[in-house]
Amino acid sequence: MNLFEEVQKILAKQLRISDPARIKPESAIQKDLGADSLDVLQLLMKIEDQYGIVVPDEELAGLKTVQDVVNFLEKQRKN
Repeated sequence: MNLFEEVQKILAKQLRISDPARIKPESAIQKDLGADSLDVLQLLMKIEDQYGIVVPDEELAGLKTVQDVVNFLEKQRKN
């Protein structure tokens, strides 16, 4: 499973989306997937736990789309 698929699976479970294929890299987490601010916070906590990282507040504002989250995680893996 690649990183996008992992994020897609987490989002589908978190947001109760029955068809994960509906979640595309360009999907806006709040606008397209219907997440509210609490959903986003819970998503980030799940990602932090799963990947053993901390998402800095200044990075948080830039995580608008699914691809933004994937790019952030890829950058964290390289460091």
